[in-house]
Amino acid sequence: MELDIIIPTYNEEGNIKNFYNETQKILKDIKHNYIFIDDGSTDKTFEELEEIYKTNDNNIKVISFSRNFGKEAAMYAGLQYSKAKIACIIDVDNKQNLNYLLKMYNFLKENSEYDSICMCQKQKKKKFFQHLFYKLIKKMSNLEIIEGASDFRMFRRNVVLAINKISEKNRFTKGIFSYIGFNTYYDYYDVENSKSIKSKKIPFNYLFDALINSKPLRAATWTGLFISIISFLYLIAIIIKIIIKGVATIGYSPIICIILFLGGIHLIFIGILGEYLGKTYNEAKNRPIFISKRKLGFDEDIL
Repeated sequence: MELDIIIPTYNEEGNIKNFYNETQKILKDIKHNYIFIDDGSTDKTFEELEEIYKTNDNNIKVISFSRNFGKEAAMYAGLQYSKAKIACIIDVDNKQNLNYLLKMYNFLKENSEYDSICMCQKQKKKKFFQHLFYKLIKKMSNLEIIEGASDFRMFRRNVVLAINKISEKNRFTKGIFSYIGFNTYYDYYDVENSKSIKSKKIPFNYLFDALINSKPLRAATWTGLFISIISFLYLIAIIIKIIIKGVATIGYSPIICIILFLGGIHLIFIGILGEYLGKTYNEAKNRPIFISKRKLGFDEDIL
């Protein structure tokens, strides 16, 4: 098989048929498979996938998770089951122009020096926090992540095999793509204004899981940061009263500010250490990244 298209889906019942029909037209001259991953959808996503499989099972594969494991796990599952010479990850919500699939495929065919191609979102206006995120990543790690880089990517087989070797549980796929190296070409695309049914958000975060992973430890970090900021502002207010208004400070006020500030700093660093401890704890449990409930199209290889 020439091309595997990996499509993570979560509550996408209104988008699947349109995505499949449009992609079939665009890739009609290329031998390709679809690997749909139903990430524990609560709507009729799996039923829609099953219907497409029953009528077009010559190139459809479906993996249905036992619950919602997240997009990172869905992408990993798709890459694990991919066997084609080239694999592509794409969303099903039609915000990524499907014509880029053909463009990406032809680029890799014509440029053997590149192992993968990554599509980056065009940034009409620089978003401050997004820009800050990428700057912090560059400063705090050895990874080079291009600003605006998305999960909309296409890989040769050797890149897929390299990604599959990294089986860590706390997955940051953009970091993994950067970590494995290889020659990657970066192109840019405009986000489409999709008219399809909008995907639903995850309705509930697993509360009991949150109580025993890194979330409570993360709360300590934010609490420490909040206390530090409040105490620092309080200290500035006291200084302004003394210098400008000549108000004599109460003797214990500066001491309280210092104690609160140092206490906040301590909580920040305890929270950071807790983040590492929580991630180490999750890795040590060695639980699977995903659990599949049903699979369609995997009884025999599709040639």
